[in-house]
Amino acid sequence: MASEANLSSTEYISHHLTHETVGQGFWTWNVDSLFMSIMLGVVTIAMFYSVARKATPGVPGRWQAFVEMIVEFIDTTVKEVFHLDRSFLAPLALTIFVWVFLMNAMDLLPVDVPGTIAGWFGLHHWRAVPTADLNTTFAMSLTVFFLVIFYSIKAKGAGGYVHELFTAPFGAHPLLWIPNLLLNIVELLSKPVSLAMRLFGNMYAGELVFMLIALLGASWAGFTIASSTSMLGHFLMGAGWAIFHILIITLQAFIFMVLTVVYCAMATEHH
Repeated sequence: MASEANLSSTEYISHHLTHETVGQGFWTWNVDSLFMSIMLGVVTIAMFYSVARKATPGVPGRWQAFVEMIVEFIDTTVKEVFHLDRSFLAPLALTIFVWVFLMNAMDLLPVDVPGTIAGWFGLHHWRAVPTADLNTTFAMSLTVFFLVIFYSIKAKGAGGYVHELFTAPFGAHPLLWIPNLLLNIVELLSKPVSLAMRLFGNMYAGELVFMLIALLGASWAGFTIASSTSMLGHFLMGAGWAIFHILIITLQAFIFMVLTVVYCAMATEHH
């Protein structure tokens, strides 16, 4: 990692907003986003496997009780929205919530720590928050997009789904087929776009705020009044924003999970 001591504010932020990549053009891969998302996915699986393996029918331990509380909360939320068989959707919702939460939580790491560790391995850039990468959020939202199509076909049949695309919401008159199809395509595409952009926008903004707060501490030089005030502001604002950001990362994970379930539930409804 390049030394940041001599970087200007603009260069510092630009450096931290640059991905570690391989490839070129369309086939560019953001290695940091891929590594962090896969690693946190493994952590999610390992966490639940550990609890399931050690679960006891008696009085649960604190960790087991905490996980059971999350599982029950997610299952109840899915049951209130999706009224069909939820044997697949409830575990999916649980996975989404925990995985997205952990990816969001990487924003709470000190700004310079991930890049410094990456520098030990010869990497010049490292962004630790996968959900602050539009590629990651769009990849997840495209999965939801295909799930919506799957549940639509499962509930209505392929013929019924195609018929609905051409006849809802304006009616079955042939002159209305094209307006119906265009409106349904816009509605269908807006779901993954809104999912991806909402999560990305919130996490990118949060990441940027942490960088701006970090710049307050960069002005520390000796014990002058100005530098001491800057450092104090750095600690106070950093702590305040981190506490508030815990709510944001939790809320964004919950919203992504709930909207996934809502979109799948809407797909099973007949018009």
